[in-house]
Amino acid sequence: MPCIARIEELAPEFTRIRREFHAHPELSNQEFETAKTIARYLTEWGIEVHTGIGGTGVVGVLKNGDGAKRIALRADMDALPVTEANHFEHASKNVGVMHACGHDGHITGLLLAARYLAETKNFNGTIIFVFQPGEEGGFGAQHMIADGLMEKFPADFFLGCHNWPETPAMKIGINKKAMMASGNVFRIDVNGRGSHGAMPNLSIDPVFTAIQICESIQGIITRIKRPIDPAVLSICKIEAGTAYNVVPDHATILGTTRTFDNQVTNLIEKELDQISRNVAQAFGAEAKLTFTRQYAPVINTPECVDRVQDAVRELFGEDKLHEQEPVMPSEDFADYLETTPGAFFFVGSGDGSHRLEGHGDGPCLLHNSSYDFNDAYLPIAASVFARVTENYLK
Repeated sequence: MPCIARIEELAPEFTRIRREFHAHPELSNQEFETAKTIARYLTEWGIEVHTGIGGTGVVGVLKNGDGAKRIALRADMDALPVTEANHFEHASKNVGVMHACGHDGHITGLLLAARYLAETKNFNGTIIFVFQPGEEGGFGAQHMIADGLMEKFPADFFLGCHNWPETPAMKIGINKKAMMASGNVFRIDVNGRGSHGAMPNLSIDPVFTAIQICESIQGIITRIKRPIDPAVLSICKIEAGTAYNVVPDHATILGTTRTFDNQVTNLIEKELDQISRNVAQAFGAEAKLTFTRQYAPVINTPECVDRVQDAVRELFGEDKLHEQEPVMPSEDFADYLETTPGAFFFVGSGDGSHRLEGHGDGPCLLHNSSYDFNDAYLPIAASVFARVTENYLK
C-alpha cells in the first residue's frame, strides 16, 4: 500500500521499537517503563512532554504556525494478564503478562506518526499525542479526563484506532454510526434461607431461584426490547454454596450487557431489576440488582469520519475503505467522544499468517495467547494519523 514515503522509510526502525514494547508488557495502570520510553522518544523529537496524567498517562504537544485548530491522537498502552504462547525472540519477558490486544502496535504506530509530524511540520496548529493507560478495564480514559486532560489539552477533534483481525486485511474499517458497543456489568444477589440438602422444603432455595431468574431475564432480549435494537445480555458467572448437600443462603448472578443506544441500556437495567425481584418474590426470596455502566458506546462524528475516509482515499484508494459493521466489544475511547467530536477506525489485520505460532484457521483474534501485532500495519496506521492531521491542520 502506498503509505507516506517518509513513514515507510522509518518503518524498519519502528518495527524494532514495537517488538521492544511487545517484549516488555505492563498491566493496566502499571505502565511505568512503557511511559518512560514513550516520553524519552517524544523528547528526542522535540515534542513537549507531560507525564503522570491520570496515573501513567503521557501527553505530547507539538505546535507549528499560528493555527487555532487542535487535534488529539490517542493510543492505549496496557497489556493483558495472559501467558504468551509464542516463542519468538520478542516474546514477553514478563511472565503472565502479554500484549495480546496489539497495544504495542498502537503505541508504536502513533510514535511513528509523531516522529514524522515533528520532522516535517507540514501543518498549522496543535497536535496532542495522548498515550493512555488502563484501557483493558482500568478506566484509563476516565482517569486522564478526571486529571484534567480535556481542560489542560483541549482538542477540536479526537482520533483513535485499533487493529482488528475481523476487518479485511489492509483495509481501514470505519462508519458514521456506532463502532463499538457500550459495556455494562450486572450483579444480582439472591438471598434465601439455607437448609440441609435432604430437606429442601425447609429452605428458601437461592440456587433454584437464581436459575429461574437466569431463564427469565433472557426474555428481555427476545420479548421486551424491540427486535431492531441490537443488544447482548450474557450471564457469565453464577456463585452459590460450599457443599454438595447444603442449600445455601445466598446466590450471585454476574454478567454483561452490550448495546449501541443508551435508551436500550436503560430499558435492560429497568427490566433486570423488575424481573429479578418479581421472580425471587414468587419463591419467597429477595433479589437485589447492581448495574454498573463501565463504557459508553463508541459513536463516531460523521464529519470526522469524512476526514478519515478522505485521507484513506488520498493515500490508498477507495478500495481500501471498509464499511465497518458495529462490533459488540467495548472501548473507553468513547469517553473522549462524549465531549469532543472525533472518530475511531479499525486497521484490518488479516488472517494471522505473519505469525510464527499456530492457532488454527482464520485470523488470530485479540486476547489470544498466540497473538502478535503485524508490523506491516505500522506504516498504515501512522500514515492515516499523519494525513488526517495534515489535512485538518492546513
